[in-house]
Amino acid sequence: MNPKYFKHKAGLILESGQQLEDITIAYHTYGEYNPEKNNVIWVCHALTANSDVFDWWAGLFGEEDFFNPKEHFIVCANILGSCYGSTGPLSEDSKTGKPFYHDFPQLSVRDLAAAHELLRIELGIEKIHTLIGSSLGGMQALEWAYNLNEHLEHLILLASNAQHSPWGIAFNESQRMAIAVDSTWKESNDSAGLEGMKTARSIALLSYRNYQTYQDTQSETDVDKLDDFKASSYQNYQGLKLANRFNAYSYWELSKIMDGHNIGRGRISTKKALSQIKVKTLVIGVESDLLFPVAEQKFVSQNIPGAQFTEINSLYGHDGFLLEQSQLIKVIQSFYK
Repeated sequence: MNPKYFKHKAGLILESGQQLEDITIAYHTYGEYNPEKNNVIWVCHALTANSDVFDWWAGLFGEEDFFNPKEHFIVCANILGSCYGSTGPLSEDSKTGKPFYHDFPQLSVRDLAAAHELLRIELGIEKIHTLIGSSLGGMQALEWAYNLNEHLEHLILLASNAQHSPWGIAFNESQRMAIAVDSTWKESNDSAGLEGMKTARSIALLSYRNYQTYQDTQSETDVDKLDDFKASSYQNYQGLKLANRFNAYSYWELSKIMDGHNIGRGRISTKKALSQIKVKTLVIGVESDLLFPVAEQKFVSQNIPGAQFTEINSLYGHDGFLLEQSQLIKVIQSFYK
């Protein structure tokens, strides 16, 4: 399914005070409103995903899955700064007529939420039944929920946090360092920094998984092997896979957006900001998550009034939110009941 496009000629005033002019938001919708118009499920995607949630979250979202278009009106929009149709570093700068590349303005999670608020208004959605987001998408969902108030009924946050940690920022900076040492990164073309981004993705994958994941999936059966190990080829494969579908500018930009996430910025404190979210909330952590430890999700649930916390088990660490659909369905069913 191809995305739809919302073009907002008035642009967007960013949290930094800069203006991003003439923005485009790519989005997918599935299903239709029910007569009461209270069946909207809005998905906020993670770092390198696109707006086709049926493609990357199958098992939870799909024609015959828990969130399906027969029962729900499902919306997923690509975030600003990405490269899947929404305005990003490869988009044309209206001031120069050339792609932004390195001159793309610094965005924040609040800017991502503000852009999708414009889309909500454009689509005429008065009430979102459930806003769901994971990782960077969870950051966006949390930030947006702070302002949605009566327009939102349920909030589901997976493997995310209220403020990005020094640990998470250090992983992101290490990835940007890998991109920066690529000699092509200083150039201004679509493929700049791609070799560095392959290494960056390899670093990221170590934070998305954990020791036991590799022990169970990449161990060798040949005890005499001296080179060409499964784990080595796996890291190279994952880097190449991302390089074939993404660009280093967006990767750099989105990692910076994550680093700046803090629901409490300018709102007295993180706890105070969380206490202002009044919707029914479910916070889900993955017990083996190294990048977003469950303590971060517990903090969120303890400070949103009445929020529920659930922990799921997974061999796959942070990526468990994408892979443990049967556990997620049980948890979400219980939450709705």
